[in-house]
Amino acid sequence: MGIAPEEPAVEFHAFFERHHAELARFAHLVTGEAEAADDLAADALLAVWDRWDRVRAADHPVAYARGVVANMARSRIRSAVRERRRVALYWSRHTEDSAGPDVAAVVDVRRALRRLPFRKRACVVLRHALDLSERDTAMALGISVGTVKSQTSKAVAELQRLLGSEEEGTTLLRAVERNRSPQAPGPVAPAREVGH
Repeated sequence: MGIAPEEPAVEFHAFFERHHAELARFAHLVTGEAEAADDLAADALLAVWDRWDRVRAADHPVAYARGVVANMARSRIRSAVRERRRVALYWSRHTEDSAGPDVAAVVDVRRALRRLPFRKRACVVLRHALDLSERDTAMALGISVGTVKSQTSKAVAELQRLLGSEEEGTTLLRAVERNRSPQAPGPVAPAREVGH
């Protein structure tokens, strides 16, 4: 079926409206930065728009968008880690001993997620917070279903250790963004592989 020249913009607008909230929630859970999540999702969607002719012709455009968010989030996390290391190095040379570490009484799910390596975090967020299947998660991250299974299992075990029990960890993770349930995700296509 032929598509008129103005239709790509209309199609992209509909795609944006359908997937922006889900992509922003994914960005928020993966980076732990609520204030940056919308910007990250918007930047990812801008990258999708720049390649819209190719993306819209793909079998599953939303997988490409999820992969872009994952890669942008990973870059943002790496930059933040480098900055924190520089700050920590500076202050380690300039601070005096304190009375002792500040230990939180309750470990927050988002704090626990930030402690996971990126690939594990992305797998567990896509599987349990966004309710994607193993196949859809694999396609969004450009990895195999077996890798999704192992990374998710390891992530849940780590969350179990951090949060007290497997049931509590996954229940809390699912509850993190339940105030708005994401639209049922469609099938997805492979994206570039996201490292761990």
